[in-house]
Amino acid sequence: MESLSTNVSRTIQTKLVLPPDTNHLGTIFGGKVLAYIDEIAAIAAMKHSQCVVVTASIDTVNFLSSARVGDILTLEGVVISTGRTSMEVYVKVECKHLDTGETSLTTTSFLTMVAIDQQGNPVPVPGVVPESEMEEELFQQATKRRKERSRATR
Repeated sequence: MESLSTNVSRTIQTKLVLPPDTNHLGTIFGGKVLAYIDEIAAIAAMKHSQCVVVTASIDTVNFLSSARVGDILTLEGVVISTGRTSMEVYVKVECKHLDTGETSLTTTSFLTMVAIDQQGNPVPVPGVVPESEMEEELFQQATKRRKERSRATR
């Protein structure tokens, strides 16, 4: 199976933070951000594998800063490494603060998605070829993250 460029899976979404998305402090619910992250990771993995996928794990989620009502979130998801049937997806979320014009990194995350067939059985996926320095670095670190996941599930 031929390996695919990270550009095949790259997916970008933009979301507006609305009042129902926020807590009593006026900042977006972490669970809402997690739902956005899971959705974009699934789309990126489906684009890479050309299959239906399921979420196997959300390995790390780093909430670095918050977003408020009226802010614009930009989510970017990309398949960064693969196993036989699994794909590690890196998702970053940036926030554009309309009142200041500044952009800040709000969240980073790694998820593992598994490609499945119509019967729910895992199916092989293509490898991945990093396209940027950052992607190459994340690709090189993937083996370490995979070992850490394996230890955590024992």
